Amino acid sequence: MLGRSLTGLLLVASPVFAQGLPAGWSARADRGDVSAVKFAAMGPGFHISPGDAAILYRDADKVDGKFHAVVTFTQTKAPQHPEGYGVFFAGSDLAGAGQKYTYVLIRGDGMYLVKKRDGTTTPSVVAWTATDAIQKADSAGKATNKVEIDATGPKVAFKVNGKTVYEVDAADKAGLVGLRVNHGLDVHIAGFAVHKM
Repeated sequence: MLGRSLTGLLLVASPVFAQGLPAGWSARADRGDVSAVKFAAMGPGFHISPGDAAILYRDADKVDGKFHAVVTFTQTKAPQHPEGYGVFFAGSDLAGAGQKYTYVLIRGDGMYLVKKRDGTTTPSVVAWTATDAIQKADSAGKATNKVEIDATGPKVAFKVNGKTVYEVDAADKAGLVGLRVNHGLDVHIAGFAVHKM
């Protein structure tokens, strides 16, 4: 019985184990295989080129009240088709079957998306929607955008380059704050910070 319990624990924990991650970071791929997630310190930030869509997070970025998160993404080249990158909040059970979080993604064609993750389901809050707040990718596929979650007021505001693109009611903001990058991207991440209020 004990052997079966330990096997179950290992199977649940395995999606978040990835060798070579920067100190303090954990990763989880959507399909459970993080071996293709390449995430490394580079210059004043990090560089990621995930083989599968993945979230990346640090235990130090857990919040229990108001917070402000900010990060600057530079898409360095065009993916085969538009893919999103962004931030999440209210993360819980990220290593388990009951993982939950809310996230905003942007992509190089000037679109953004808001979704919730609840276990294996990801219902849309906002489907892919165009906004002029996003710096679109140039002919080489490069674009730089600052993404923020401002959870200092009664609503949680998702901002791109200083402009609010969407606000969501969130009675419970507590949980982990982190990054989400979809597959097929090559992205540099700079200035990621979570300011707890």
